[in-house]
Amino acid sequence: MELAPPAVRQRAEQATGACTNAGKGFPARKKNTNVAAVVVARELAGWCWSLSVMCN
Repeated sequence: MELAPPAVRQRAEQATGACTNAGKGFPARKKNTNVAAVVVARELAGWCWSLSVMCN
């Protein structure tokens, strides 16, 4: 992370929080765990894409 530009570092920190919180409400709403896993995976894919666009 030390080698990353400041904007990329900030975006990565935002991604960490967003992906961590993406599926937390699903058990309380009695959603299927597979649905929660797909939601988190899609969220992570979106953040990875945004980071790769920033690095180019």
